[in-house]
Amino acid sequence: MIIKSLELKNYRNYDELSMNFASGTNLLYGDNAQGKTNILESIYLSATTKSHRGNKDRELIKFEENEAHIRIHFEKQGIDHQLDMHLKKNKAKGVAIDRIPIRRSSDLLGQIPVILFSPEDLKIVKSGPSERRKFLDIELSQMERLYLYQLTNYNKILVQRNNLLKQIRFQNNLIETLEAWDIQLVKYGSEVIKYREKFIKHLGEVCQKIHNKLTGGKEKILLEYDRDVGYDSYLTELAKKRQKDLKYSTTTVGPHRDDISFIVNGIDIRKYGSQGQQRTAALSLKLAQIQLMREVMKESPILLLDDVLSELDSNRKTYLLESIKDTQTIITCTGLDEFISKHLPIQRMFQIKAGKIVKEN
Repeated sequence: MIIKSLELKNYRNYDELSMNFASGTNLLYGDNAQGKTNILESIYLSATTKSHRGNKDRELIKFEENEAHIRIHFEKQGIDHQLDMHLKKNKAKGVAIDRIPIRRSSDLLGQIPVILFSPEDLKIVKSGPSERRKFLDIELSQMERLYLYQLTNYNKILVQRNNLLKQIRFQNNLIETLEAWDIQLVKYGSEVIKYREKFIKHLGEVCQKIHNKLTGGKEKILLEYDRDVGYDSYLTELAKKRQKDLKYSTTTVGPHRDDISFIVNGIDIRKYGSQGQQRTAALSLKLAQIQLMREVMKESPILLLDDVLSELDSNRKTYLLESIKDTQTIITCTGLDEFISKHLPIQRMFQIKAGKIVKEN
């Protein structure tokens, strides 16, 4: 799996951009706030339908323009494909694969398997549970189409149930309809739990081996799935919390409250780990993602490294770069000195300045 080329029009600070990528390591360098991350964001958006920075579509369109366009030529299993995405200020985005429009943006997931690693990801261990659930959902949705289906339906029913809880405060007779929504919520929520349970078990096994190498065998890491509720007792627990749900007009039990624990040598490093331990765990997690995606999808994902190397010490940096030799990687950084001094293999370099490529090697 490789991205051959990227074209942007009216995207962020780019009027127009056209660039061809090497199949190995590609380096985007330049001062801060020149548009390097915008390039990675456009690729991530095209692969997952969402900006990793949480921006809405209209915020990605160049100032004073009404729409933006992203085009990616990529090769998958030896076959060339073209992805087009139109972003519009007042309409839903339009997406086409090989010039054939797709009905739902969610159908895009898995077309271009991608993993993005940014300085914010180094904080995933100590961030709130919502960040870890977001990580779970994005990675699983790229690898398992049925998970995406179950999750989408669960989220829709969750919203509808919460709306009903609010209405019941003013129309008590509606409480009789709550049981029907509960059954649907449990139906899809139980499948979400099963997929997450299996994924975290597999991810944890891979992560443990990588973490062992990173720490020279000094630390043992365990990933634990903190289920808010078990699928076998879900309906019962939902019934128990009904009065609480009615009181607060929100659903207080379910996989939308799940979390992941990182246990290192018996200690929960989310709360009690050092910054070094948390960063090592985050790096192990990202490297495990790459390996797991290769196993499940039978191809390497595209790896996007957004200025993350400057946040890692020499040993972790070396380990990361050694681990991605067979993966197409696009890296952003501010300078070339370290890459030159360590003779790191870079196949193509682009200097970015004010939304333009000013130098290419």
